[in-house]
Amino acid sequence: MSHLNLILELTKRDFSERFAGSVLGSLWAFIWPIVQLLIYIVIFGQIMGSRLPGSSNIYSYSIYVSAGLITWTAFANTISRCTSIFLDKKHIISKINLSLPDLLLYIILSESITFLITIGFFFVFLLITEYPLDQQLILFPFIYYLQQLFAFGFGLLAASLTVFLRDLKEIVGIILQFWFWFTPIVYIRDILPESVKKILVYNPACIIIEAYQDIFVFHRIPDMNALMILSILTHLLICFSYYVFQKLEKDIRDFI
Repeated sequence: MSHLNLILELTKRDFSERFAGSVLGSLWAFIWPIVQLLIYIVIFGQIMGSRLPGSSNIYSYSIYVSAGLITWTAFANTISRCTSIFLDKKHIISKINLSLPDLLLYIILSESITFLITIGFFFVFLLITEYPLDQQLILFPFIYYLQQLFAFGFGLLAASLTVFLRDLKEIVGIILQFWFWFTPIVYIRDILPESVKKILVYNPACIIIEAYQDIFVFHRIPDMNALMILSILTHLLICFSYYVFQKLEKDIRDFI
């Protein structure tokens, strides 16, 4: 229970520190998602005049991009912030006896709150524009759970190694940059060469984001076989990350 209270307090403090000193304070947690959505919708859907092949809806491409970018932001931010969590919170680790992986949970919770706020405004936009929503939405919680579970496993492994290799934080940042452009978020999969399309099946972010795009844009059930395989691989990743962490835990505590 004490660890739960600590996680909740860290989450609360994360929001307060993020907007500390600003006049509007935590209201920025709502303002930024609105601004981002307006950019996605206006820039991609209206100014650029982009359209999805086979769709006559003027907002279809904006929704396609929004679904991908909202998801990617939560996914990438979780991994990036988890990578340096043991170093960032070493003052807490040295004072309180707690399970180090628990620290990653407050980042996941914080990013999930931001995600829910943003996706909430996204749903409002869909309702205002009378965009059709189908029964496939029931899969939405599972996909998000899988997304953040993978980010947790990746983040725990990176956090354990970053203590000893500080440059890994920057390396992860570079990986995320390449990963973003290797994932169909602001472009359509169909424009890629066949050889690249075959490689995309090994991209976890592609499986997750295309699942959202299937639900919101194409109104079809995502590739459940791919999601189930990714679910198995995600749990294997977490087991491996915990194994590495347990082997290094004593050195991690000594080193920081």
